[in-house]
Amino acid sequence: MTTVQLPPVAPEVTATLVEDLSPRLRKRLDAAVTKLGARPTHRDGDTVTIAVDDETELRLHAPGGVVATADAITCGCLLAPACVHRAAAACAAPMAEPVAEPADRPTPEAAEPDSEPDSEPDPTSAPDSDTAPSPEVATPAQRAAADALWSAGAAVLEAGVDGAGAVTQAALLRAAHTARLRQLPRAAGAALSVVTLLRAARAGDPSYRTAELVTALAELLGTAHRVGAASGAELAAVRGRARRPYSPDGALRLYGLFTEPVVTDSGHGGVRTWVAGTDGRLCTVGDVAPGGVGRALGVADRAVRLGDSALTHRELGRAGLAVSGATVSPDGRLGAGKGVKAVTARGAAWTEPPLAALWATPPSDQAARALRSTSRYADPDGGGSDLLFLDVELLGAVRESGGTCLLARCEGGIPVRLSVADDDPALAHRDNLMLLAAAPGTRLRIIGRLVPALHPRIALLACSHPTGEGTIDLGLDRLRRADLPDPAAPVHLASPQPGESDAYSPLYLLERRVEQAVPAGRAALGMLGDVTAETRRISRAGLHTAAGLLTALCASAARRDRDLFGRLLPADTDGFALHWLTAARYTAAVAESLCAASWEDPRPAG
Repeated sequence: MTTVQLPPVAPEVTATLVEDLSPRLRKRLDAAVTKLGARPTHRDGDTVTIAVDDETELRLHAPGGVVATADAITCGCLLAPACVHRAAAACAAPMAEPVAEPADRPTPEAAEPDSEPDSEPDPTSAPDSDTAPSPEVATPAQRAAADALWSAGAAVLEAGVDGAGAVTQAALLRAAHTARLRQLPRAAGAALSVVTLLRAARAGDPSYRTAELVTALAELLGTAHRVGAASGAELAAVRGRARRPYSPDGALRLYGLFTEPVVTDSGHGGVRTWVAGTDGRLCTVGDVAPGGVGRALGVADRAVRLGDSALTHRELGRAGLAVSGATVSPDGRLGAGKGVKAVTARGAAWTEPPLAALWATPPSDQAARALRSTSRYADPDGGGSDLLFLDVELLGAVRESGGTCLLARCEGGIPVRLSVADDDPALAHRDNLMLLAAAPGTRLRIIGRLVPALHPRIALLACSHPTGEGTIDLGLDRLRRADLPDPAAPVHLASPQPGESDAYSPLYLLERRVEQAVPAGRAALGMLGDVTAETRRISRAGLHTAAGLLTALCASAARRDRDLFGRLLPADTDGFALHWLTAARYTAAVAESLCAASWEDPRPAG
């Protein structure tokens, strides 16, 4: 049996095909999706054919690589086009990236100024009277689209992963498409993320993480909930941007910092090289494509795709570039368009300007900035970086429940745990960290990625060479024992510093109930019974709000009212969704606050 990947299908096409099914066929849809996934396929030009059975073929026509209309999926069975196969094929195929849409269709409402994407009142225009203009608010169509997204998201939470099949997903896709037409791209994008994660969860994808679906679902519900009440700048943030385009940035003088390997659970591999401008702004040059860890190791020694530069990624991490016609995305990625010119220039040591300034910011300020960047519900256009630049003294290895990490002390006496960025044995991260653990007392300048936790923790990415000469890309370069100050020293096991033992907070009792609701659905959470013991433990830690939220969440999940005849009424899905959203956002905010507090200088002020 030969198989080829199905072409991506536009979300609105999938929604249309599912909506056109009869109630009887909708009940059979999930089984049909599973069955089609096991059937042989072959490609002929722009068309992929699925052998439904020995006599019936299903075709997906994808000019330009995407199935853009419902008519592009045809079936040869006797019930076509009203058969289940067309909808099943659309549900089984990958979801296409939405194309850019113009403003709403020409209607009286679409002609209103606030229906245009990213429209804002002109602050320079004079009002018609002495009264300041009212802040912009959402249009009725936008509020209706947000309500549809809320209802679709609440239905997912009601059903859980196991119950959120193709029909539930199609409702989300339709709501996302409508929201995109109404210029609500942030909420629409969150809805598509929820569908992608639901499909991964139901397919048993090893890269799926429940926490990611919790975040995506809370982002969807939270954004949809805010549309009706937001105004002015808050509304602009809630609406978001349809795209994150590269914008012209003129001439840039860039200095290399380091290169990190990138290996994803989806099988992609490559590298990302970090550079800094003269003003300290961080940018990246990446090369990631299907190929896994083998590709990551190979790409590191290939030339960067930027202008006419002949530098490899490894070399750029220690050299410099002079770029003209530069384009930069909001998240700092450098564009490689035809108009971009780049030539090799002198780099700078980490101890020289302008790079040295990156280490001058106090660790607590860096952690606060990184938390704003990594926040689960941060503004997608907020930008920023999750990197920390620290001067540390190594203390030795510390055993944890999840393995071994390296304990160090940074400015202000803050104990920080340095963990492995990627445990793939083909990469150098783990071996390098264990060698550094054999050199207690060594002082290093390091770069790491913030790991939100109840104690200071970063994933170690690069460091100055222990001999003081040059730098080490810890995922690509390999240290040797001869590089250490005392090459014969064994791994030193450090004792956690006072207050540095594995941090614990009973907040997890609320966090786990928030997570349990997503795979199991509301009803399963409602069967937990009495949670008084858990709320008491939370309250004893001073988290009285968390205790109240847990009580309300579980009570809402279990509540089922009856009518005058004793019959069960439909569950209050909106009420449960609101309780769940409140708990999800609260736990995220408290966890981030505790993380930020752990980076504060423990020394008394003054």
